[in-house]
Amino acid sequence: MLDENTVRNLLWLLILLPFLSGSAWLLAGRRINGWVGGAAAVLTLVGLGLSIWLTAQTGSELLTLRTEWMAVPGRSVPITFRVDALTLLMLVIVHFIALLVQVYSISYVHDEPDRYRYFGFLSLFVGSMLGIVLAGNLIMMYAFWELVGLASYLLIGFWFRKPEAAAAAKKAFLMNRIGDAGFLLGIFLLLFQSGTTDLSELPDLFVSEGRLATLTGLCLFCGCIGKSAQFPLTTWLPDAMEGPTPVSALIHAATMVAAGIFLLARIHFLLTPDALLIITLIGTVTMLMAAYSALYQTDIKKVLAYSTVSQLGLMVVGMGTGNAVGALFHLTTHAFFKAGLFLAAGSVIHGIHTQDMRRMGGLRKAMPLTFVGWVVCAAALAGLPLFSGFLSKEAILTGAFQWAGQQGGWTYLIPVLAVLSSGLTACYMARQGRLVFFGEVRNPEATHHSPAHESGLMMTVPILLLAALSIGFVFAGNPLSAGHSWFFRVFPPLGEPEEHLWIAVLSVSVAALGNWLGWRMPVIPESTTQSRLSEHNWYLDGFYKRLIVRPFVQFSRFSYRFDQRVIDQIVNLIGMGNVVLAHIVGWIDRNIVDGLVNGASWLAYRLGGLTRSVQNGRVQSYIASAVIGLILILWFLI
Repeated sequence: MLDENTVRNLLWLLILLPFLSGSAWLLAGRRINGWVGGAAAVLTLVGLGLSIWLTAQTGSELLTLRTEWMAVPGRSVPITFRVDALTLLMLVIVHFIALLVQVYSISYVHDEPDRYRYFGFLSLFVGSMLGIVLAGNLIMMYAFWELVGLASYLLIGFWFRKPEAAAAAKKAFLMNRIGDAGFLLGIFLLLFQSGTTDLSELPDLFVSEGRLATLTGLCLFCGCIGKSAQFPLTTWLPDAMEGPTPVSALIHAATMVAAGIFLLARIHFLLTPDALLIITLIGTVTMLMAAYSALYQTDIKKVLAYSTVSQLGLMVVGMGTGNAVGALFHLTTHAFFKAGLFLAAGSVIHGIHTQDMRRMGGLRKAMPLTFVGWVVCAAALAGLPLFSGFLSKEAILTGAFQWAGQQGGWTYLIPVLAVLSSGLTACYMARQGRLVFFGEVRNPEATHHSPAHESGLMMTVPILLLAALSIGFVFAGNPLSAGHSWFFRVFPPLGEPEEHLWIAVLSVSVAALGNWLGWRMPVIPESTTQSRLSEHNWYLDGFYKRLIVRPFVQFSRFSYRFDQRVIDQIVNLIGMGNVVLAHIVGWIDRNIVDGLVNGASWLAYRLGGLTRSVQNGRVQSYIASAVIGLILILWFLI
């Protein structure tokens, strides 16, 4: 067992390593382009090794380490590290996914002239996520929360000369600010009620009852709505596909979007039943809307992006129904198979130079390794038996049906819709597989001179490794039973995990039906209301543009015109008045004030001259003056 000082120093090293290295890459510039990718991967490998060693040394014991950060009269803000089983699991997952993404990126961005900037941003992103994972109080978590938002903005807009990428980066940044504002308000409310944001002290100080407690929990949940792209802040995540594909894998797998679910796990004990019900409803709406939006997409990455939003909604449903362990289980499995799917999509794009699935087809022969990795990860995402997604989805669905049994009434609709969402997942993944890997090659540019080709080992090995970790045996000796998973031994649920064969049979049957329907969907479907609703993501962007963006733009223009025509005119009139007044004051000063002073001076000068003329030192003058004076006296007397 390690002593506290050693653990504290190790945690500081884990956080500072990516921050310092990322800053170094950015400062060094293009002269390190040749080796920056390998150096970044090596440092991440060191972080992964340290995380595994820390896990082996500390086990699942809870450690809370505090260091004074700053103090104000009556209050101090510490830097608090919290180390428990969830922290250690996330440390390993974040480092592992980041390592594979960096190795993959060495080949993917080989011809990019700004590789130093790419790997610098990646390192800053990883460091920010590690800060969230290790944070022991919500103020510290919020600081790293904002850094994750900044790093994601830089990564999504990496190709900033491309207008779509720049717009997507700004959209992600602004929409996350909305959720972050609610998160910050929740922190203030928590401080008002409990006087602390320390996660180890809150269970004893916070009373999760009443409307104020519900409001506090929902404000904190706003952070999850932003980062995990829950309804209504869902539209930024599909647009984030304008960034490099490895960035998409990192954001969508185990880092940024996972931060919202991680936050819910940390604050779950603060949430009142009313807050949990609202969270469940938001998760359900997000899950269904995003799953349907993925059905008719033609961009290979956007299908996976909407899939991520849908799966995050499913995790939020798990959290809302009180099944936090099941949601974390799905977060863990999702990290591997979704990262594998994005990297496989990047391999396809790299090999055929298009993201449009309508121009693909027949790639299973040209890209066999990518195809194998995609099939395994897609099967896990669809929740097919023997794969990891089946286990974690079964855990969430079982918990949702148990929750509905306790609540009764309309609440049974929640797990039923979750099953329907699983069917939609299988449907759009089957459609993607058919369009990309089966049939004939539909890309007219794939000629004999530039045929589709398999990616190199630097790209295919991470895909195959993630596919291997998406097999059910990795998580359970019996890959058909979630209850036998090692995950539930590390994170014991509140009650004994129950298993219902009919839930598994129902889930698999719906997934099989979804696969069949997805396989039969045409390459280019007819333009109908249903297809357009999916393609345009329920027209949410158009709705937001009319309801929010246009009114704000119009208000801004009105404010600009009011400023130009009213405020500026008033300021100009005041300025002109001051100028006129200054001229008047200047005239008075020159002609009256200065005139009086100058007149007095002139009179004194003249009087002095007269006096001098009398006292000139001449005897004749004195005699003449005396005679004149005598004559005047005599005249006055006579």
